[in-house]
Amino acid sequence: MTSLYAKLTLVAVIWGGTFIAGRVAAPEMSAATAALWRYVVASAALVAMLLFREGRFPRLASPQWVRVTLLGLTGVAAYNLCFMAGLETVPASRGSLIIALNPAATLLGAALFLHEPLTAAKVGGMVIALLGVAIELSGGNPLRLFDGGAGIGELLLVGAVLSWAAYTLIGKGLTGLSPLAITTYAALIGTAILAVAVAMRGEVGLPHVSGKAWLALIYMGTAGTAIAFVWFLEGVQVLGPARAAIFVNLVPVAAITLGVLLLGERVTVAMLAGAALVVAGVFIINRPAASTPAPACAHPH
Repeated sequence: MTSLYAKLTLVAVIWGGTFIAGRVAAPEMSAATAALWRYVVASAALVAMLLFREGRFPRLASPQWVRVTLLGLTGVAAYNLCFMAGLETVPASRGSLIIALNPAATLLGAALFLHEPLTAAKVGGMVIALLGVAIELSGGNPLRLFDGGAGIGELLLVGAVLSWAAYTLIGKGLTGLSPLAITTYAALIGTAILAVAVAMRGEVGLPHVSGKAWLALIYMGTAGTAIAFVWFLEGVQVLGPARAAIFVNLVPVAAITLGVLLLGERVTVAMLAGAALVVAGVFIINRPAASTPAPACAHPH
């Protein structure tokens, strides 16, 4: 279990790095084009990984096709289109706080649709982690994040949150396939949907961008998508959607830390306090019950 927690923590670090890579790629291409080519790279990496590790594409039954198609629609196409479009009008700090609602949405979705217990510890850990994210992103005053009301950009980012929660919950119910196979099929389907969206914008062909931008896309496609998505889905299948999704709260912490290390950004007291609260929330929500052991069906594989 320790190795799984280590993987999920690394997923947060990798996804934090995609914010750095996104800053490199964004000025040179549209959001839709960047999303598409990220997933072209990711799909190629995933196909290579799947053939190397499993030797073939597994055959899917009809219910499995339905679920991987929904994964491609939600976690790849819908999430990225809403995310990129939302950030066109919403500042990064405000947008990051909205995206940090992913675990809360997943927690509630798991309770509503998968009948997972909504314990006081989970709710408390979630509140602490979200408070840490708010303090970190607001410079110590979370109320600043809510000045100005909500517009279309904020609504789009809420759509991204709901899309990711749906992806996580759907992935939990997909059995009989490895996380790698599931992620590969979802990425291929999502890439096809993104390609249609880009073609409708008239942006056909390779984008004419710098080598630095291509390196950013390769990082986002291989590490940020191919590796991180597989590891995250492993966590979903073992821990359940709510407990795996709480690690998403570490992404802003990782992004700010990488910004300090790679971009020379300044460390503040609010950053340290927020990071401490996020880590505490992750610990509380993932702490095993000390009293009675969980039944065998509590965490289906």
